[in-house]
Amino acid sequence: MSALLAIEDLVIDFALDARTIHAVRGISFEIGTGETLALVGESGSGKSVTAASILRLLPGSARVSGHIRFDGRDLLTAADRELRAVRGSKISMIFQEPMTSLNPLHTIERQVSEILSTHQGMRRTAARARTLELLHEVGIPDAEARLESYPHQLSGGQRQRVMIAMALANQPDLLIADEPTTALDVTVQAQILSLLKSLQARHGMAMLFITHDLGIVREMADRVCVMTEGKIVEAGPTETIFTAPQHDYTKKLLAAEPKGEPPRRDPNAPIVLSASDLKVWFPIKRGVMRRTVGVVKAVDGVTLAVRAGQTLGVVGESGSGKTTLGRALLRLISSNGRIAFLGSDIQARSWGAMRPLRKDMQIVFQDPYGSLSPRLPVGAIVAEGLNVHMPNLTPAERQARVERALLEVGLDPARAHEYPHEFSGGQRQRIAIARAMVLEPKFVVLDEPTSALDMSVQAQVVDLLRDLQRRHGLTYLFISHDLRVVRALADEVLVMKDGRVVESGPTADIFAAPRTDYTRSLLAAALHGASAAPA
Repeated sequence: MSALLAIEDLVIDFALDARTIHAVRGISFEIGTGETLALVGESGSGKSVTAASILRLLPGSARVSGHIRFDGRDLLTAADRELRAVRGSKISMIFQEPMTSLNPLHTIERQVSEILSTHQGMRRTAARARTLELLHEVGIPDAEARLESYPHQLSGGQRQRVMIAMALANQPDLLIADEPTTALDVTVQAQILSLLKSLQARHGMAMLFITHDLGIVREMADRVCVMTEGKIVEAGPTETIFTAPQHDYTKKLLAAEPKGEPPRRDPNAPIVLSASDLKVWFPIKRGVMRRTVGVVKAVDGVTLAVRAGQTLGVVGESGSGKTTLGRALLRLISSNGRIAFLGSDIQARSWGAMRPLRKDMQIVFQDPYGSLSPRLPVGAIVAEGLNVHMPNLTPAERQARVERALLEVGLDPARAHEYPHEFSGGQRQRIAIARAMVLEPKFVVLDEPTSALDMSVQAQVVDLLRDLQRRHGLTYLFISHDLRVVRALADEVLVMKDGRVVESGPTADIFAAPRTDYTRSLLAAALHGASAAPA
């Protein structure tokens, strides 16, 4: 098998002020035509930096040496014009964070069509038809209606699928997939992986697959390279790596999985938050006059109750209404139905009347990089809520609270002056948790807080959340598509599909004896690697 991509002695350093960060330390590997190579390792190991270097997408502070040969040409020394001919056409890349990769000001149709018109010279009608075809291929529901949607109007999983459609538009020779299924639920993940494999077989496409999910690696990759601290510590055929790992770090990765049990259910604990017949319907507008032609029933008649000190897990596919439900319960978006917090009906409260309750009702978002201001140091980010809700604190008291919050989530307060981009993904999520916890809330919505993290860091964050819950008596609404994490953290589960609750009950009962076909399919895809989507 000839080497389509050959990386030789790649070294990447970043010059930051007076210090140098050695991100990649002399790695070498090859990918043959039609082959899939997986690059695995924890956050900060150098995986994504390596991927970005192939297309010379690194910032100006990067110093790169070595050789990156694609189809015989060294991309590190190629002229800009030659590189532009390769980018997007010969080599495509799926990025980890679709919300920061998609243009928030352009519709989905425009962003996909732009690629087709730029690289293939397609006119508008042909580009629109091909865009629709691509959206159908990657499983976007009601694709035609989504053409005029903007990225913020799609779920996290749907945005990732759009990114995949854009990457595959020109049928590249090499696809660099940087955590391509991070934001996807287990069933759609299986569909996307199946799609990638079929496209690979059809077009002879090679793949560099970067992921923290070792289950995906075993299914997708021909060979594996294990990275840590910028070095490849082990490489070989996938089955050999999984059955007979040699390096201690590889063994640690394979053993990493969220463990432990949620707090014991107390049926007599007071109800912190409840909802009855909650509905969130979004109008669909068309035409010049923007007439309403239909509605999207994002949440359709949900009833629930969360007791003090306990965790309610909300699971379901992308677009099932999980995140919308969480935001409606916090009164961040308008809804119909009753919402009660600590026994008080909050549905009728105005935005201003809700403000005193915000301190007690916090949220940790899915994408920590998108939810943290890149212009503020970490200390200022954590202190933001204190400035709003506890303005009478002295600067010393505020500083003490920030330091205590950072220590609680396992971060060094001495790094409070640093900015979010200087932290790994797992560390950024700890910052987001610290920002919520510094206000000592009673109820926290956790919206996919571990979805973008590698498995070993997932386990650490789950342990952290469980410890904080036990220490402070916190009540969680835990939204996730990762049922392994839900099983470790939630004592009750609510299963959603198309905005409705299809099944609910104690976690142990749901996992042991699911009552609906939909729940059974979710569990099969999550725990047994089934590729079939739920009916």
